[in-house]
Amino acid sequence: MKKYVTELLGTFLFVFAIGNIVIGGATPAPLFIGLTLAVMVFAGGHISGAHYNPAVTLAVWLRGKCDTKDVVPYIVSQIAGASLAAVTVKYLAGGVEPKAVADIGKAFTAEVIGTLALAWVVLNVATTKANQGNSFYGLAIGCTVASMAAAVGGISGGAFNPAGAIGGVIIGLFKASELWIYLVACPIGGFLAAQIFKNIKADG
Repeated sequence: MKKYVTELLGTFLFVFAIGNIVIGGATPAPLFIGLTLAVMVFAGGHISGAHYNPAVTLAVWLRGKCDTKDVVPYIVSQIAGASLAAVTVKYLAGGVEPKAVADIGKAFTAEVIGTLALAWVVLNVATTKANQGNSFYGLAIGCTVASMAAAVGGISGGAFNPAGAIGGVIIGLFKASELWIYLVACPIGGFLAAQIFKNIKADG
């Protein structure tokens, strides 16, 4: 149970920070978002693996480092945490009027690539024997999100996280009619990362 609570709380705090950072206009937003994720990974990594993202859970499960029995509870916890955070953000800061993505195809592609990068880094820094016991994995994961958000945030919104996207819809950062982009593209990115990891035998 402590793993699921950690996934819920970590996702809650991450999405809570994102919502307030974006609505408050803090800049550079990608940097602050990446730092928040890094901190949350350091806080919960030793308990649950600190996925905070269904696409990451999918990738870690396909890689063989997440028990099958934990997959659905992890994802439910992540969605619950993101949804609760979004409601809290709306209460504290108010919602925003969502903007449609300029090009659905480009947004979809950006989310696949951004999530692939995130999941690829997670698999390599947090699940490999060569990096076992390292102390930098949280920073590496946070920096990946920051760099990908800076690179393609203007194209897709830079979610790279289906649970985070659900929270974003509640807040008003994403249009509800475009939620499918993140629910489909992000898992594809996680799937591709796991397949590449396994096929190149990245763990030796």
